[in-house]
Amino acid sequence: MDIFTQQIINGLVLGSIYALVALGYTMVYGILELINFAHGEVTMFGAMIALAVMGALLGTDLPGILIVLMGLAVAIPGCMALGFAIERVAYRPLRRAPRLAALITAIGVSIVLQNVAMLIWGKQYISFPPLLPVVRYEILGATITNLQILIIVLSCLLMAGLLWLVTRTKLGAAMRATAQAPDVAGLMGINANTIISITFILGAALAAVAGVMVAAYYGLAHYHMGFLLGLKAFTAAVLGGIGNIAGAMLGGLLLGIIESLGAGYIGDLSFGFLGSHYQDVFAFFVLILVLVFQPSGLLGERVAERA
Repeated sequence: MDIFTQQIINGLVLGSIYALVALGYTMVYGILELINFAHGEVTMFGAMIALAVMGALLGTDLPGILIVLMGLAVAIPGCMALGFAIERVAYRPLRRAPRLAALITAIGVSIVLQNVAMLIWGKQYISFPPLLPVVRYEILGATITNLQILIIVLSCLLMAGLLWLVTRTKLGAAMRATAQAPDVAGLMGINANTIISITFILGAALAAVAGVMVAAYYGLAHYHMGFLLGLKAFTAAVLGGIGNIAGAMLGGLLLGIIESLGAGYIGDLSFGFLGSHYQDVFAFFVLILVLVFQPSGLLGERVAERA
C-alpha cells in the first residue's frame, strides 16, 4: 500500500505538469484546429530563461525563494512574447492554407527553437540551483515533499483560474465564440486575430510555469527537454478530449498516474536499443488505445465543426 500511495503522489505531480502544458495544446486546437507542436519548446524556453536568471542572481544575498520567483517573473513574459511571435510569424500567414502546411510549419518551428536554445545555452544539462529547502512529510507510509505539494497546489490554482477565465469572463466568451464561428464572431465586434494571439500568450504563460516546475522537480534542464514533454502533454490532451479544457486537465492527471504506476510496478527498465524507459512507452501506448477506441477522448470534443 505504501508503494501504491507513493506512486499515486508521484503521478499527481507529473500529471499536474502534463495538464498545464496540455492546456496550451487544447486551447490552440479549440480555436484554430491546429496542433502547435512548438509548445513543448516554449516550455523548455521557460525553464532555461528562469535558470539563466537564477544563475545570474546566485552571488547575491537574496533569499532563495525570491531568486526562484524572480526567475519565474522573467520566464513568464519571455515565453508570452515567444508565443505571440510564433503565432504572428509562423501560423497567422498560414491560417487559410491547407492543414498540412500548418502542421509542417509547427514541426519546423519546434526544430528551430531547439537549435536556438542549443546555440544560446549549449548542449550540456543545466542544474537547478539548491535554492529551495526540502521538507519531507509522511502520508500513509509514503513521502511527499514541500516542492511536490507546491507543484500540485499551484497547478490546480492555475487550471482553476483558466477554467474560470474561459467560462465566466467576457474574454472567455470571445474565445468560445471565435472557436465556434470566427466569421460570425467578427460580425459581433470580436477581433479574431487578437483573441487567437491572447490564446497563444495564455498557453505560453502556463508553459513557462510548467517548465520551471519540471526543472525544479528533476533538478535539470536541457535544450531538448521540451520534445518528449510536449509529446506527452499532447497525449494528455488527446486522452481527455483535445479542444476541451477540462479534458486536458483530466487527461494530464490520468496520464501522470498511469506512467507512475507503470514505472513503480513494472520497473524503470531500459530497452537498450531504444534508450527509453517503460514509463515513456506507457504514455504513447495510452495514446494508441485512445485513438483506436475513443478518438474524441474521454470527455469528447466540444469544438463545433466549421463549414
